[in-house]
Amino acid sequence: MSFKKAVIAAATAALGLGAMMAAPAAQAQEQFVPLLVYRTGQFAPLGIPWGDGKQDYLKLVNAKGGINGVKIKFEECETAYDTAKGVECYERLKGRDGGAAGFDTQSTGITFAVTDKAAGDKMPVITPGYGLSQSADGKVFEWNFPLLGNYWTAADSIVQDILKKEKGNLKGKKIALVYHDSPYGKEPIPLLQKRAAKEGFELMLLPVTAPGVEQKSTWLQIRQNRPDYVLLWSAGVMTPTAVREAQATGYPREKMYAIWWGGSDHDVKDIGAGAKGYNTVTIHNTGERDKVHDEVKATLYDKGQGTASDPKELGQLAHTRGMMIAMLQVEAIRTAQEKYGKGKVMTSEQVRWGLENMNMTQERLNELGFGKIIRPFKTSCDNHLGADWARIATWDGSKFNVTSDWYQSDKSLIDPLVKEYADKYAKEKNVTPRSCS
Repeated sequence: MSFKKAVIAAATAALGLGAMMAAPAAQAQEQFVPLLVYRTGQFAPLGIPWGDGKQDYLKLVNAKGGINGVKIKFEECETAYDTAKGVECYERLKGRDGGAAGFDTQSTGITFAVTDKAAGDKMPVITPGYGLSQSADGKVFEWNFPLLGNYWTAADSIVQDILKKEKGNLKGKKIALVYHDSPYGKEPIPLLQKRAAKEGFELMLLPVTAPGVEQKSTWLQIRQNRPDYVLLWSAGVMTPTAVREAQATGYPREKMYAIWWGGSDHDVKDIGAGAKGYNTVTIHNTGERDKVHDEVKATLYDKGQGTASDPKELGQLAHTRGMMIAMLQVEAIRTAQEKYGKGKVMTSEQVRWGLENMNMTQERLNELGFGKIIRPFKTSCDNHLGADWARIATWDGSKFNVTSDWYQSDKSLIDPLVKEYADKYAKEKNVTPRSCS
């Protein structure tokens, strides 16, 4: 062989070897999913199992090979449920590792703060069960996705359950809203005011200053005014404090209804029988146990790889909600890959398309192990919520049991409210609603 041919052969071999070495690197690309959490602060009792659930589901997906071969890289950022810290996490992580797939902010206040940034950053903000209720309108909120339900749909489902107990008549009744004095706690007020006008009940508004450990004056008012029902918009330490105050003042726990963030096992397990009868509304059917729980146990916890320090956390409501939220993010990425390339890392804009074109059939939900937990839903250009469904779960002294049939919010009340507040936001922020025709 001539010297020239030898050089060419060596170069060709080197290129071939380089290609073989590069292939695993290309295949090892990862999709970055930031995880905003609050494992400290006033809401930590809720934030810990919620954050554990998100991590556990992402670990499960990776253990099964990722999303069409694309593994998920995730990183937690502690917010302590502080809006300024949450915005700092958002700014720090949005460009990390090729760019974030989107943010589940885990806070209504942080959602308010980053929503104005999302359009310019082209960053999806995913808020299942929380956030801005009016962001269900995809024409105005192109980058927000309050999937499966929001605080207006939750409040409406609660009122429907109360109506059922009162045989369809609430005229002359009193309903008190005991709420965390924050954007989160104030969210259900517009819907409850509409419902009060329609049904003829008196709405009492009782704000509680954060973190919610001092509620004696609130429950003194409840003892004096004796509302027929109390709705509790709380989280973290505020929830067991409220239940203990109800117990101390003799207010019946069966007359209490909590939003889903105030209705988890950790909220009432230490109170036990003293909380018997306490109700919570659930996002779809997150009070149910399904195949995904068994899969996470076998794949992670039986091998000592689960996120929670106590394996008994698996199956509790807050942990299940965390897994559900992570699953929605993963399926949005998978949906985007169907359009933009299977086995590829998706950009935030491509993930936004995936979030807007989800079609979660019963068959697919069954495959994922969520068939008993979530009902089928679709998203679209103008519908960023999908389908809201809810049930009521009641504490029996040792565990929550689902005690109602399915509820869906009254669209004749919700839809005009969404449009009113979305239009107001568009006008204030100079947003031109896009066409979805």
